[in-house]
Amino acid sequence: MNRTVLPILCLFALLTQHPAASEDLHVAVAANFSRTFKTLAQKFEQESGHKILISSGSSGNQYAQILNGAPFHVFLSADSLRPQKLEEAKKIVTGTRFTYALGILALWTSRQNLDLQEGEILKSTGLGHIAVANPRLAPYGMAAEQTLKAFGLWDEKKGQLVRGENVNQAFQYVESGNAQVGFVALSQVLSLAESKRGQYWKVPSQYYRPIEQQAVQLKDSKAAKELLAFLKSPESRKIIEASGYDIPQ
Repeated sequence: MNRTVLPILCLFALLTQHPAASEDLHVAVAANFSRTFKTLAQKFEQESGHKILISSGSSGNQYAQILNGAPFHVFLSADSLRPQKLEEAKKIVTGTRFTYALGILALWTSRQNLDLQEGEILKSTGLGHIAVANPRLAPYGMAAEQTLKAFGLWDEKKGQLVRGENVNQAFQYVESGNAQVGFVALSQVLSLAESKRGQYWKVPSQYYRPIEQQAVQLKDSKAAKELLAFLKSPESRKIIEASGYDIPQ
């Protein structure tokens, strides 16, 4: 064989190796984690050659879609309850459920002149609308409800609540000015430029039950298995923590 032909054939084999083995992964991602996961997905795609298709929304709605046969390979929930229920219903690949992040609740306003420290503003009679995610669908909404109950304000403030389907919608209500303050994920606030952060109060964890965000693999797929392993890697854990989450030990 011509000596110049052999290197060309080797190069062609290397260039075509990834596409032949690549997969399209459909991943259902909790709304609060969508921005962080886009960063992780980009790195995973570069390293693996697989392509990730992201569907973002409330964990409750995504759970219902999975039960109704939605073709997701992986589910990154904002809680542990729904992944556990899927495991009990034998809807996941055995042994794949794990906690990838611990969510942190924040009370946030886009305004610069409001003092949110210690959450005292929640007791103000002059406070306008409060944005929350729907507690029935979104774990961050449930955490907001638990916090207001801890303050003894849940019943008093019900008429001021503006409910979003997920925590991203709650965030948008505050960002647009339709709500004066809102309970959102700390990760959402930290994703803003410093000049746009307004004011936020990191809600102490004793006011709400831990937001244990769990992942499960739904279909037997080599690429899905690789993705879950990637999420457990030191590189991914570092990105997740820097994005405003606690990391499980």
